[in-house]
Amino acid sequence: MIWISIGAMALLVFASRYLFLAPGLPIKLGAETQKLLSYSSPAVLTAIFSPIVFLPEGEVAISWHNPYLVAAVVAVLLAWKLSNVLLTTVLSMALFFLLSAW
Repeated sequence: MIWISIGAMALLVFASRYLFLAPGLPIKLGAETQKLLSYSSPAVLTAIFSPIVFLPEGEVAISWHNPYLVAAVVAVLLAWKLSNVLLTTVLSMALFFLLSAW
């Protein structure tokens, strides 16, 4: 039953991606739908990182002693000021590892 569920999910995901990416299919998204889809990446990333940053050990940890939170705040500020993904990633990871070891 698990393998059937995995196969069905894989087919569903493939079909939903193929419908929008296949050049021969005459499917066009409206401007409103395209605008709504532009918010999906930030929403997914927020859903992924929020538990890691705010619940590092299973409990809410909103303090400056939480290295995940400090590094995330610094990463946001660096991304805003530098507009350089690689530099932001390297600096915020270095800060995180420094705070974790400390």
